[in-house]
Amino acid sequence: MNENNGNNIPDPKKIEKELGEFLNKKFGGSVRIVSPPLPETNKDDSGDATEQKNKKKFIDFDIKPQELISYLDQYIVKQDKAKSILSTKICTHFNRIKYAENNKEFYIQITGNIKSNILMLGPTGIGKTYIIKLIAKKIGVPFVKADATKFSETGYVGGDVEDLVRDLVKEADNDIELAQCGIIYIDEIDKIASSGNVIGSQVSRTGVQRALLKPMEETDVDLKVPHDPVSMMQEIERFQRTGKRDKKTVNTANILFIVSGAFSELTDVIKERISKNPIGFGADLIKDKKDSELFKKVKAEDLVKFGFESEFIGRLPIRCILDTLSEDDLFSILKMPNNPVILGKRLDFASYGISLVFDDKALKIFAKRAHLENTGARGLVSVIEEALLRFEENLPSTNIQQLAITDKVLNNPKKSLKAVLSQQSDDNNKNNTAALNKTFINAKLSYENYITEYIIDNWKNLSLKHGLTLSKYRSELVAKYFSNNVCEIGDAVDKVKSFHEQVRQIEVDMFNSFNLNIIFEEDAVDFLIEQFINFEANSEEVIAQIYEKFYDGLNLIREKTGKRRFFLTEDALNNHEPFLDNLIKKEIP
Repeated sequence: MNENNGNNIPDPKKIEKELGEFLNKKFGGSVRIVSPPLPETNKDDSGDATEQKNKKKFIDFDIKPQELISYLDQYIVKQDKAKSILSTKICTHFNRIKYAENNKEFYIQITGNIKSNILMLGPTGIGKTYIIKLIAKKIGVPFVKADATKFSETGYVGGDVEDLVRDLVKEADNDIELAQCGIIYIDEIDKIASSGNVIGSQVSRTGVQRALLKPMEETDVDLKVPHDPVSMMQEIERFQRTGKRDKKTVNTANILFIVSGAFSELTDVIKERISKNPIGFGADLIKDKKDSELFKKVKAEDLVKFGFESEFIGRLPIRCILDTLSEDDLFSILKMPNNPVILGKRLDFASYGISLVFDDKALKIFAKRAHLENTGARGLVSVIEEALLRFEENLPSTNIQQLAITDKVLNNPKKSLKAVLSQQSDDNNKNNTAALNKTFINAKLSYENYITEYIIDNWKNLSLKHGLTLSKYRSELVAKYFSNNVCEIGDAVDKVKSFHEQVRQIEVDMFNSFNLNIIFEEDAVDFLIEQFINFEANSEEVIAQIYEKFYDGLNLIREKTGKRRFFLTEDALNNHEPFLDNLIKKEIP
């Protein structure tokens, strides 16, 4: 009887689909089904041992604050104080988790322990979300991001807050232990502040704050969504298979909550408090202060008056103020090798086989235009997209493979596009083509020189991180690869390192295949790496060339003298005949 009932149970996924279609038809998408993350089912009925297999162990975390700051410096312009606060408190948070895990036998949880949850304040577009994503990527923990406005719009309180914890489990590939050491980032938190003198939606906002209190401190969140029919069917299916009821929860004690917002009206609250008892010309000085300066004076009482519950603010002990970005800051962002704005646009054109390069004058124009939009770094994307749209539309249909973005292109885009397109339609316009090629070459060379200087300035960190000694020449090789391919600096270093390893493997292959112990000197190694970069050579081609040029001569010396070990320099690779002649005269009497 039980077997028949089990066989007649419908597929939970099918039920979810049908319920979703019904709810969407009836409520227009305002009601949704949230399916809980469940462990993989491809395990035996006992399940527990298999379920724990291959779990990631978070105790491997071993990052120090200064190391994280150095990493952020590769991506984030300015914001030194913010990078210091975030790196220090986040590293301490996760190292404390590691310490507790490694010392379970005698570690005693401190009563009333307060997590280092963080409140970030700063204008829109300055990179609040970006910096947290970078940190989560670096330390390797699951990361979930949501907007606080989503909570107040759902029509009920608390459900979405717990959904964030469930989403964290999904991001951790259903590894609950790892999810319990994740980061939940909530943006636009200022939007759930109540006004105090308004009723209605304000009640909802206050309710959302209260719904966040327990998760931000410590609570257990059930992975199965209450009253969800799909969850019920999944539980029935599991019970039919195993005969066991399975209740899975996520404890939020070690989940770090980071919230942020623009808080555009908070400065008025701070000004009012500060100006109550001005001394001398204090009132006039307050009016002249920038928002970023006023944010640095924020107190808990200001946030409470702004519309937050005191209990809510109490669970955010760390405050991090981000600075407004100036026009020079925006230019510096565009100049950073790893900035996603320029890399993203280069990738757009590279997908059509077009190499794109920007000169400094063009970047300064972009920075100026973006600063006028007053949307921070976010404005950079808008102005670049607007400026290059017509080129992105027209060039993919041509055979043009390179484009330099200069101040002339930006100041007169129609004329510039016409000149670029004339390269393929006007055979007599050779002077124009030559001029455009020269502009591209000069811009690319200038860019490579800048990247080389950047790598030399950061050679120590890059060398230690990637395990490759970066001489000046190798820095130039990394810069060349970086400018030829759309990637981050670290990826370029890793690629050059892989080329270095290929060269050393060629030495092994030559010995195994031809019994010749060839050792490449460092200048020869760099020369071969350059061949990999410039001509996309591969190991088989290099081995074939070395065999063809060197085998007979070196084999003759080996047979006559018994010598088996030979050192090859860059000069030997470029001038093999004189090298072999001299070596034979030296080794064979």
